[in-house]
Order: sequence, then structure tokens, then C-alpha cells
Amino acid sequence: MPTRSIEIEGLRWNVFPSGYVTVNDGDEFGLLFVRGAGDQRVVRSVRYSPRGTRSREQALVELTDAALHELFACSQASGMSPEAGYAS
Repeated sequence: MPTRSIEIEGLRWNVFPSGYVTVNDGDEFGLLFVRGAGDQRVVRSVRYSPRGTRSREQALVELTDAALHELFACSQASGMSPEAGYAS
């Protein structure tokens, strides 16, 4: 699974496809932004619809850093995100 790394507001975040599948799997998928480890780990998630390719891995590779910054701005904390393991 490809991983991207990006600096946002002076902090380094790793970005990778979540692997979570929904009924909209052909049109959109989730990305996880992860920083830190253990108790200090912070996870944010976002769903987006790639343009062009439909491969999750290739879509992540094709995203510009500016696009990742925009997606991060739209991301949510992992507490209520099924991509990060939340279950009702």
C-alpha cells in the first residue's frame, strides 16, 4: 500500500488509503492522515472522489501536495470515522 508523507502546519503526517469499502467504492474512497505512534497517535480521515484513475493507490500517487492540504482541511478526527475503526 503506498504511503505519502506531507508537512502540514509544521507537523509531518503520513497519508494512505483507508481500505474501508462503502457502497460508493467505485466513486470514492477514504484517506487516513496519521501522525505519531502509540498513545500520541493522531488519526484524521477524509473521503474523496478521484479524477481520472479509479485505483486507490494510483489516485493517491497522483494527488498533488496542494490537493492533500485541501483534503486535510476537510478531514475529521478519527473518533467517529468508520475508516479509522469506529463502529456503532
